[in-house]
Amino acid sequence: MRTRDERIEIVTDPVAEARRYMANAKELLNTKGQLDPETQQYRDRKYVRMAGNTLWNGMLVIMESLFHLKNKRHPHPDVIDYKDAISKRDGKLLDLFISGYECMHIMMGYDGVRDKDICATGFRLANDIIDRCAKMV
Repeated sequence: MRTRDERIEIVTDPVAEARRYMANAKELLNTKGQLDPETQQYRDRKYVRMAGNTLWNGMLVIMESLFHLKNKRHPHPDVIDYKDAISKRDGKLLDLFISGYECMHIMMGYDGVRDKDICATGFRLANDIIDRCAKMV
């Protein structure tokens, strides 16, 4: 079994890493999502869920790097830990984070909402979060 220190990944450029996650999610939806042009719905919920989870994981990478949450309590912080840490530094980032959580993690990642506009909102929120965090790095 690995030790706690071996489970913590050190990211040298969290902004670039979060953007890489975002690009991977976009590529996944564009190549596998099968958007129906008439209904503007992705045909396969599986790929919406995968894209949403990839987006959300990219947001966690940048948050962990900024707020060092994995080192404070345990290697698997809860969303409440993120909210508490963000609220102490940036209220607007907190608003984006909460909306991102609901859109990327819940609506896309869990529910697999296939609507193109919902997915586009997830990508917009991810980009806004990354841009805001980039100013803090």
